[in-house]
Amino acid sequence: MNTTTSDYMLLFRGTNWDKDLSPEEIQKVMSEWMAWFERLTQQGKAKSGHPLLNEGKIVSGKKRTVADGPFAESKEAIGGYFYLQVSGMDEAIEIAKLCPGLDYGLEVEVRPVAAICGARQRLEALKSEQPVAAIA
Repeated sequence: MNTTTSDYMLLFRGTNWDKDLSPEEIQKVMSEWMAWFERLTQQGKAKSGHPLLNEGKIVSGKKRTVADGPFAESKEAIGGYFYLQVSGMDEAIEIAKLCPGLDYGLEVEVRPVAAICGARQRLEALKSEQPVAAIA
């Protein structure tokens, strides 16, 4: 029986979840986190995942302005991610609910990974609506 899978990203928001925890509590949460990831990897659901450092740069605008960021004090900062291949959004959400960091203020954003970017989808839709001669 063939089953289809979809790709999803779990984005872990919040970088200072451990600030009020003892070393023993941090070790406990980290052990739970690693066991969770290893279990998902063994099940073939987690394809990759990594923590992100609290440093970097943001490039923006027509002039390609470079600014410091993201800002570590922000609870919106992405602290890491998992790349999943699962049956759908419901399964990705159920996996996200198991995140050990939720009890410590982390948030998990669940996002489907698109096969192509939205701009390309819109372009393809526009092309299909127009006669071929009008596109050339």
